[in-house]
Amino acid sequence: MALKASQLRVGDAHVERVVENLSRTEIVMYCGASGDYNPLHADEVYTTKVAGYPSVFAHGMLTMGLTGKMLTNYVGAGRLTKFGVRFTNQVWPGDDLDAKATVAAIREESGQHYVDLTLSTTNQDGKEVVTGSATARVDP
Repeated sequence: MALKASQLRVGDAHVERVVENLSRTEIVMYCGASGDYNPLHADEVYTTKVAGYPSVFAHGMLTMGLTGKMLTNYVGAGRLTKFGVRFTNQVWPGDDLDAKATVAAIREESGQHYVDLTLSTTNQDGKEVVTGSATARVDP
């Protein structure tokens, strides 16, 4: 069902669990899907012994993609007109992520209705790992 401007209010929020217990396998699968084989995401020995991190960690773009999954589930496929994020913390194997879109504005431009959203994705500890914004076309 398409999102309707007439049914939205500033401050409305949509929250969705986008990953539960993120696995190392999922992170490595993303390496293959993205072509980004940086050892920080797949090589535990390199990441801990050379780079000094406690473990491998997820690609920022994987976290953005999971946040985008929530967005398209909420506003519908093919409706996003703008989507941008800032990576604020790392995502580790075992993390659960909840993505939230909050209605910041509902507007009309040239006869088309839009919703502007603020975005926040947090881990199981409530730590924000992504912030951002998006705009989507909505029905009247």
